[in-house]
Amino acid sequence: MSDLSFFGPAVLGALAFLIRLPGLLRNPRDPLLRAVAMLLLTAAGVFLFGSIPMIAKVNEITGIANISAPLVYSILTAFSGSCIVLLINWRGGSPARIRRATRWCVGTYGLVIVALFGLFALGDAPVERLRDLDTYYANTPYIREMIVLYLVAHTASSLVMTSLCRRWSREVDGELRIGLYLMVFGYLVTVAYDVCKFSAVGARWAGHDWDFLSTDIARPLASVASPFVAIGFGLPLVVQRLKGPWWDWKRHRELGPLWRLLQNLTSDHKSPRVSFFAPPGVRVLQRESDIHDGFLTLNPYFDRGLRDAARADALARGAAPYDAEAYADAIMLTAAKEALLADPGHQVIASSEALQDGPGGDSLDLARISKALRRHSPAGAVIREGVAHAG
Repeated sequence: MSDLSFFGPAVLGALAFLIRLPGLLRNPRDPLLRAVAMLLLTAAGVFLFGSIPMIAKVNEITGIANISAPLVYSILTAFSGSCIVLLINWRGGSPARIRRATRWCVGTYGLVIVALFGLFALGDAPVERLRDLDTYYANTPYIREMIVLYLVAHTASSLVMTSLCRRWSREVDGELRIGLYLMVFGYLVTVAYDVCKFSAVGARWAGHDWDFLSTDIARPLASVASPFVAIGFGLPLVVQRLKGPWWDWKRHRELGPLWRLLQNLTSDHKSPRVSFFAPPGVRVLQRESDIHDGFLTLNPYFDRGLRDAARADALARGAAPYDAEAYADAIMLTAAKEALLADPGHQVIASSEALQDGPGGDSLDLARISKALRRHSPAGAVIREGVAHAG
């Protein structure tokens, strides 16, 4: 199989880690950021050092035949532990429970890594094997135990992650559930990888040659599993990062009809321009501020009787109470703007001494009022005529 399938994920993992690094440096004690950073770093390491050219290069640089074996196994073990740690922090719970579970996981997988290098040091593997070390040394003392230990640790992690993700997926919905389903599939494929590896090694113990399971099937399975696991972890994080700006843009668009109705009601009031590069949240705040300024300008022209009649008409036609409120507010605002435009000298504003209640009272829903305006636009005379006719 082409090693591009290993180098590509390695590069993507390294880039993702670098993107996360500034946040980690700003908040080095954040356990979730640490878990994400470690997962990305070890994932990149697995694919980088697991590629055949890198395996040969590490052996060559160190001068130790097959030293890449415990190195790759250790990075893979660290990745397995990082997955569990991230899921522990991701799922949440009491800080004490999270710390206890994290320490247990890190300690266990840390001991496995130490044991891997210890067993390799005790064993004898003089012949460099780039693709089939697992099966070639399946009967070599200590090297055999090293291989079995890494496979057991990796299989245990895959089974634990499959179980945890499956159980958690029953409690959540949306993008998190989709991400967990993707991870379940990815880890099931990873279990298939482990089964192939165990089968090939076990065949060697029984005197058979099933090496193709390890060299020709297991490696492609690893490449298939990794995108599902990576996307499963990344999808909820990306969606959560994008959801805020998306909702801000959505609200900004929804407020458009109401904002346009209330724009530049008087010559001495102009809305400040918002930078083209301003984030969506700033744009929403500015648009809401403009709308409330418009309410203050139109306040002397509000016709509460018209609003009450419009609300009663909407309720009589079967509208929900909150929709009837928004409909009535839209009518009153439109009528107030027409009254202001019919008062070029602004005599009403000048003579107004007190403010009356604005649209909707304390339960004002700007987006719903804006939607009512869009649905019934042009709202002025047409709406008032409909209310008068219903009366």
